[in-house]
Amino acid sequence: LGDKNAKVTIIEFSDYQCPFCGRFYSETLPQIKKDYIDTGKARLVYKDFPLSFHPNAQKAAEAARCAGAQKSELYWKMHDKLFENQDKLGEENYKKWAREIGANGAKFDSCLSSGEFADEVKADLDYGGELGVSGTPAFFINGIPISGAQPYNVFEQVIEAELNK
Repeated sequence: LGDKNAKVTIIEFSDYQCPFCGRFYSETLPQIKKDYIDTGKARLVYKDFPLSFHPNAQKAAEAARCAGAQKSELYWKMHDKLFENQDKLGEENYKKWAREIGANGAKFDSCLSSGEFADEVKADLDYGGELGVSGTPAFFINGIPISGAQPYNVFEQVIEAELNK
């Protein structure tokens, strides 16, 4: 999300079923988006890190990717739907939401049912593990780790320091 050439890259390892990830999404991300992503100073790279004790997280991650496979903007629309409806996660709702955001329903259903993106989600999980991620949300801002749903000012300090380098 954001300008690929931005000076700051925020990599987020997250789980759609994680309440702390939901809190970051609703309380902190909007301000980061407004101040840094929308202004071209930073970009956000979302990586899936579905925790094993969240039974809906894996398929939710696949749902976002299935939507994004149709059009890149549908990825972010599904991402937002999943976080805004954490208490309603489940395959029937993923299919309903895909249609609501404008995805081709039959293509989406086929993608989700086939597990087309299961290996890619697992690859993100493995990559996070290699980087030392053990819980969600976890962030790397130009490689600098931030763990947990920290308040906006924690992100702001690191981003500003990186912008001023």
